[in-house]
Amino acid sequence: MMPNGDASMFVKTGVDNYEPGDGKELHGEISHIENLTNTRTTLKSFADLDEKKILRKMDIRLIPPLTVLYLLSYLDRGNIGNAKIEGLQEDLGISSDQYNLCLTVFFFTYGLFEVPSNLILKKLRPSIWLPLIMVVWGIVLTLMGIVRGFHGLLITRLFLGVAEAGLFPGCAYYLTMWYSRHEIQLRQAMFFSAASIAGAFSGLLAFAIAKMDGIGNLEGWRWIFILEGLVTIVIASVAFFVLHDFPETASFLTPKEREFVMFRLKYQGQYQGIEVGQMQVAQAEEFEWKYVLDAFKDWQIWVNIFVYWGIVCPIYGISLFLPTIIRNLGYSASTAQLMTVPIYIVAAILSVIFAFLSDRAGKRSPFIISFLLLMIVGFSMCISSTNPRVVYGGVFLAACSMYPAFPGLVTWLSNNLAGSCKRSAGMALQIGIGNLAGAMASNFYRQKDSPRYILGHGLEIGFIGVGIIAALILLVAYTAINKARDKAIRQGAGDQFTAEELSAQGDRAVTFRYMI
Repeated sequence: MMPNGDASMFVKTGVDNYEPGDGKELHGEISHIENLTNTRTTLKSFADLDEKKILRKMDIRLIPPLTVLYLLSYLDRGNIGNAKIEGLQEDLGISSDQYNLCLTVFFFTYGLFEVPSNLILKKLRPSIWLPLIMVVWGIVLTLMGIVRGFHGLLITRLFLGVAEAGLFPGCAYYLTMWYSRHEIQLRQAMFFSAASIAGAFSGLLAFAIAKMDGIGNLEGWRWIFILEGLVTIVIASVAFFVLHDFPETASFLTPKEREFVMFRLKYQGQYQGIEVGQMQVAQAEEFEWKYVLDAFKDWQIWVNIFVYWGIVCPIYGISLFLPTIIRNLGYSASTAQLMTVPIYIVAAILSVIFAFLSDRAGKRSPFIISFLLLMIVGFSMCISSTNPRVVYGGVFLAACSMYPAFPGLVTWLSNNLAGSCKRSAGMALQIGIGNLAGAMASNFYRQKDSPRYILGHGLEIGFIGVGIIAALILLVAYTAINKARDKAIRQGAGDQFTAEELSAQGDRAVTFRYMI
């Protein structure tokens, strides 16, 4: 039987504070929805199901595969930083500027292909598209291990960006098709924590693989690319058989459980302060270009991108240059590799903890803004001191703030986009343009600025400041819109529209409430 507490995701005492109800308010509200939508299905239809058990089944089958895929993605794009301190730049005879250009071009193709990839994902199915692009980038990464100069490295980085473009926005969108918006951040964080774990693995693997220097007449840094690329191809081949597509075709759920999961997703908007349903979700199940265009015209996506830059610029700065920053504090290459490990492990743990707290509180912005402020403190420590321990502590604090902030930001936008097609395009747009931050961050830390990297740390602080301002704009705007819609509902505005009209309005409908 489904306990009353399990149904709490449908019941809200306000726009953001959510509490379990006793079922009476829920029954009345769902009945109201039925009158509007002419549906015969109510929450009582699923009273014999255990929602927590269903969520556990979903978690076990969805999160581990996605985590492994993203771990490999993040590992494969960032391992060039580990290869650098093992001699890549010297062996290829490239300058510092050429090396930074190779980092930069990845993000141009990575950002360009994210929206098209998410649209293909809806047509081709996740179980086919995601493993397919993995195979491609695994091949590209393996070839990166045999390049002989600047142009070879540049070209492989370009194609790596094309191939990897679809994985993160695809996985982030994919999860929104399974989980409701008050439980999604925990799953996004569990999945994204792979980025932190990848950072730890990257240092450990690079430390171990570099010992193969000379085997096959190849330098150790080449083996980093070759072995990690081959592992990606093998895992991608397995992923074809273990990934599930969408709830309506999930073989591990019973027919009634599949119906319940889809029902939950449909009824997750807010009306008169009580969560009752995004009646407009039906609009996105069939692809139409107008929903994609609607994403491009949505103000909140463009403001959100500035917050995204405030978080992702530091993330890429850390992931691409952390081994170099630590080494330039006076440590050996092997010690620098190992000193990155505890930073990423702690960041991964904190990502999951604070995601749980954010879902529990039903709020996103307080956590995001707090982490942005802590990031400023961390980079300020780095920029103001020459003491290796203070700099290491500053980097530690910054990393342990940025990694928990990122899944919260991605979840915040997905929570506030109604309709799966618009949400797919909007999330890809956010992540695609947002990841141009990587192109910028690739040039923040110049070799001539070592060991203090004042310019790089200063630019990170500047982007974080812009992110804080943009987050405050979103918070104020969402709050004002929600209050205006509450007032409109009290004045009977909801009765002026049919279910189809509300569906067409998406998250602009008077019945929709933005999460703050």
